[in-house]
Amino acid sequence: MRRAALLTCLALVFLLFGTGTTFAHNVTPGDAGYIQEIWGVHLVPFAYLGAKHMVTGYDHILFLFGVVFFLYRMKEVAIYVSLFAVGHSVTMLAGVWFGWGVNAYLIDAIIGLSVVYKALDNLGAYQRWFGFQPNTKAATLIFGLFHGTGLATKILDYEIAAEGLLPNLLAFNVGVEIGQILALAVILIVMGYWRKSPGFYRQAYTANVVMMSLGFMLVGYQLTGFFVAA
Repeated sequence: MRRAALLTCLALVFLLFGTGTTFAHNVTPGDAGYIQEIWGVHLVPFAYLGAKHMVTGYDHILFLFGVVFFLYRMKEVAIYVSLFAVGHSVTMLAGVWFGWGVNAYLIDAIIGLSVVYKALDNLGAYQRWFGFQPNTKAATLIFGLFHGTGLATKILDYEIAAEGLLPNLLAFNVGVEIGQILALAVILIVMGYWRKSPGFYRQAYTANVVMMSLGFMLVGYQLTGFFVAA
């Protein structure tokens, strides 16, 4: 139904504007203050913060939405989401542990491009333009690495105490995966309902164009921030 497509597009726009751009790979001021003040091992609070980051991180959700858009078998969903989770976890943990610093604006611009890439992939653009289909599994893993790097960059800004750092990071990552499962469950329920409508494939084009546009807007927003801050 057209209504289903419209609701999906409005939901995508809400993810970008309704949650506010400050949530992209970021930590709210209250949570940041908590992170800076505590010492030692705090597994449950860090797991909660990880889950909260995922379910409020519209860039993550937009990319996951694109990844599972045309996946119908749970086995395929599990493979792609696992690849994204592995990439995200590796660079988030390693980035904070080893103190890898990357410009937050540039890394978030690349994350915006990941949304654009996936939307174009769903639209079949690469086959039409270049005559071949890029390896979607490899792309999901690679962009997962960038998503994790973006989060690590923001976490480093808050200078987490060295005491209990590794257990807290692991707990945070577990929370991120829990949040990812929750977000994915909602996405799959909505997609399952929408796919039953007779106009799904026609409406899918509009939804992916909207997603691509939001990705470009994210890129533009982050690049503007980079040049203004320079």
